Amino acid sequence: MPPDLSTLHGGSLLLAWQLKDKHVLIVGGGDVASGRIESVLVADARITLIAPRAGLHPLTQYFVDNSDRITYHDRLFAGPQDLDGVDMVLTAIDDVETSRHICALCRERRIPVNVADIPPSCDFYFGSQIRSGPLQVMISTNGRSPKLANIIRRRIEECIPEHAGEAIEKVGELRTKLKERAPGVGGEVGRRRMRWMVDVCSSWDMEELALLDDKMMKRLLDEGWEKNQVPKLEDVGGRTKKSAAGRPLEEQAGPLLPTALGFIAGAACTAFILLFKRP
Repeated sequence: MPPDLSTLHGGSLLLAWQLKDKHVLIVGGGDVASGRIESVLVADARITLIAPRAGLHPLTQYFVDNSDRITYHDRLFAGPQDLDGVDMVLTAIDDVETSRHICALCRERRIPVNVADIPPSCDFYFGSQIRSGPLQVMISTNGRSPKLANIIRRRIEECIPEHAGEAIEKVGELRTKLKERAPGVGGEVGRRRMRWMVDVCSSWDMEELALLDDKMMKRLLDEGWEKNQVPKLEDVGGRTKKSAAGRPLEEQAGPLLPTALGFIAGAACTAFILLFKRP
């Protein structure tokens, strides 16, 4: 059934913006700026930070002192010259007029800009995020209610299994080994790789995937991929961790964990499908 066209409005295009080795200018050094810095560092970008030292938040100061990817200038924004060679601009200052001026300069130069607390001056928003290793989940209210986004984030975070980040790391390694064993882009081999990886992610639970090591991955490829099947954890030399009481963790957690596993597995499988479509 096609979507109701009357509902297709009022949202944003949610993307995982690739900032690796890009140059991001951050103007401001307070609490909000410290959060922006952390998000940009996670994305492997280079940062130029402009803010008077007297107003630096302790976390901002920590990042300045300990990250070799931050170039710090102890001063106010000086003008258009500060935008030279910049790929993105984030402002987090209390001076509304200066923020709007920076926004105007960025738009003249077609530089994506986010101005904290002024939605009309934002080309994109920062949602409330959950991060566990490579797993990132963003909740956006499109600038309408950051507090509600934070409340929703906490509720979702409670449902995510503790092994989710580890599981994704291990599945990423398995996928790399599979591509080395069965190289090629697209075609029947690519489709078969995608189907097999989806079957593995659907058949194994999060804790089992997190237990994978190099030896188990080799056996999984030998006994699974080569024979077009998905062995169980025990078939490749693994054993599910038990609690002190001797029961599997999922039995102790009651009905919440299966629900969370289903949520994450569905999201992970969708991500893997998209990843397999990449060259």
